Parts: sequence; structure tokens; C-alpha cells
Amino acid sequence: MALYAYKAMNTDGRIVLGRLDAINPIDLELRLKRMDLDFIKGSPVKQSGMFGGKGASRRELINFCFHLEQLTRAGVSILDGLTDLRDSLENPAFREVVAGMIESIDGGRTLSQAMAEHPRVFDGVFVSLVSAGESTGKLQEVLTNLVESLKWQDELAAQTKKLIMYPAFMGTVVVAVVVFMMMYLVPKMVGFIKGMGHELPLHTKILIWTSNIFVNYWYLVLGIPLVAAIGIAFLVRTNPHARYRFDEIKLRLPVVGNILRKVILSRFAGVFAMMYSSGISILDSLRATEGVVGNQVIKAGLERVGEMIAEGQSITVAFQNVGLFPPLVLRMLRVGENTGGLDTALINVSYFYSRDVRESIGRLQGMIEPALTVVLGLVLGWVMLSVLGPIYDTITKLKI
Repeated sequence: MALYAYKAMNTDGRIVLGRLDAINPIDLELRLKRMDLDFIKGSPVKQSGMFGGKGASRRELINFCFHLEQLTRAGVSILDGLTDLRDSLENPAFREVVAGMIESIDGGRTLSQAMAEHPRVFDGVFVSLVSAGESTGKLQEVLTNLVESLKWQDELAAQTKKLIMYPAFMGTVVVAVVVFMMMYLVPKMVGFIKGMGHELPLHTKILIWTSNIFVNYWYLVLGIPLVAAIGIAFLVRTNPHARYRFDEIKLRLPVVGNILRKVILSRFAGVFAMMYSSGISILDSLRATEGVVGNQVIKAGLERVGEMIAEGQSITVAFQNVGLFPPLVLRMLRVGENTGGLDTALINVSYFYSRDVRESIGRLQGMIEPALTVVLGLVLGWVMLSVLGPIYDTITKLKI
């Protein structure tokens, strides 16, 4: 299917603009007709995401799964439930996605097949879980698990955002203060300091030299980091080997790398537990979760785990050989595998990492705030000492 931008007229005679997935313009016209809209014109949209984005936020997906689960639990059919959801959605992009799903299901497709037609909103794991729920009769349970998983991801994203906002703000303040002092304040004081006729201390000479670099080569000072960041981002995006090395470096960063590894493994364990408990085989669950981790190093490790399991090794031995999980988690997996409660063990692993991630983020946030404050204080102290030190020496000699 392709995404079309259309212009249509509703029953009140008003012009309606929007976007909708359709096979071709004829299919687009039929879909709009079923929505009580008269087709005027339409053209395919050449972009990767709906309205330049995903089409639905995580909060909207949470509400979608929750309400769909409640409606199906109450005995409402999927088609009627989606119709009610479509009419209550505020996001026009997501409303049109649901409208397209209604058309697909009305045409004979299942819910998972209708979701698969909208990969911008429903990824492969989402579709696989819904498909497993349909085939095993556990759709309500799958939707409930999806709600809990999405809620945890939203909570984690909020914690991560909170962790990043303060350092980003303080970092911006530090950079702004340094640039202001080096390009405006220090040059104003240089002439006065040199005019005193005394030998300048080393730290003052270093300050003046640094200020001259900022004033004379400001385009390099500001441009080199920007160009380097753009170059690295382009290289990581286009070169698989560079992407692997970049992901490896991220995992090796002090403190932050360990937290990042825990976040990735927590996400993997939660999704893997959901898929396995929904009736999806271990190998299929592993293959599906490889795209969820978002890190090439961890993904390569999971691929090796899948190969070893396919060769006949147990899950615990495969994960132990790869070295992804610590001994405590491996022991939990071994107990679950031996007792036949692997899904419960995986859920415990996810809970273990989720709790550890929250505590680690809290500790890191407590470390970052005073560290940035100290950095800002050191920069200000260096400038004050370098500028006011010679002035103080001159005043002291005048008194003598």
C-alpha cells in the first residue's frame, strides 16, 4: 500500500483534506466512499512517515490497545470496536490509519493483517504478538500485555528525558558562559591587564591565548564540533561497520554504558517474555526481538544465541556463552527452563532490569547535577583568578 494525500467532500458539503493508505487511486476512492466522503483528487505522498512522523505516539497506542481490549472483553466485535475508536481519536493521522484497518478487516483480513499494512504505526513485534493472540485465542491477554509494555516504555522514556534535560540545560549554560567570557569579557580586560606592565602569570596567559582563539577562529571553534557530529551521524547511518563500532563504544562508556546495556536488555526481556507467553516459538521470538534492541552489538549477540539454540543448546547455555546476562539472570533463566516456567523467568528478568534501570538512572542523575555545577564553578573560578589576580597584585604593590 501507498500513502495518499486526498481532497474530498463530506455530507455537509465541506472540503476535507487528509491522508490515507490505499493500493491505488481507485482503492482510495472506494475507501473514502465508505467513510461518507466524495473523492475529489488524490496523489501519493513520498515520505517515510505519516505527516513526517510515525502516525501515532506511544500514549495513543496505549489508549488504543487499552480501549480495544476493553471493548473485546465486553463482547464487542473487532470491527465495531475499531469504528468506535476511530470516531473518538483526535489525531487525524492515527484516525485515518484506523479507518484503513476497518476497510481491510471489512474486506476479509484479520486484525494483525490490517495492522501489518501500517508499519509506520505497528512494528513487526506488535503485529506478531497480535497474530499470535488471534491464533491462540489470547488476544485480550496480548492487548493487556502490550498496554503494560508500552506504559513501561513510556515511563522509561520520561525518566530518560528527565535525566537528559538538566545536563543539557546546564551544558548549554556552561557553553554560553564560556563563549561570552572568551569572546566579549576577556578581550575587554586584556588591554587593561597588559597595560599594568607586570609579568602575567601562566594561567592568565593561557586565558588570553584561549580567548584569542575564540575571537579569531570562532567559526572553527563552533563549526568543527558541528561538522564532526554531522559526519559521525552520516557515517553511522550509512556504514554498517561504523554503526557497530559506534554502538560498541556507547556500551563501553563509563556509568552511562552500563545503564544503556540494562535498558536494552530490559526491553529485550520484556518483549521476549510477551512473545513466548503468547505462543510464539523461542527462535521466532528471538528473531523478532533482534530489531527491538536498537543496538548492533546486542543484536549480533542475539543472533549467535539463536544459532546456538537452533544447533540444540539450551537457552541458558546459549546466553551464558554469549555473555549478555549476568550470573544472577542466567540462574533465573536456568530455573525457569528446568521447571517449564521460562515465560515467568523471563518476566522476572524484565522486572529485575526495569527496577535496576530506574535505580541506576536516579543515581546517575544525582551524580550529574553536582558534577556540572562543579565544572561551571571551575570555569568561572579560572576566569576570575586569571583576570582579577594581576589587578590584585598591582593594587597590593601600590599600597606598599
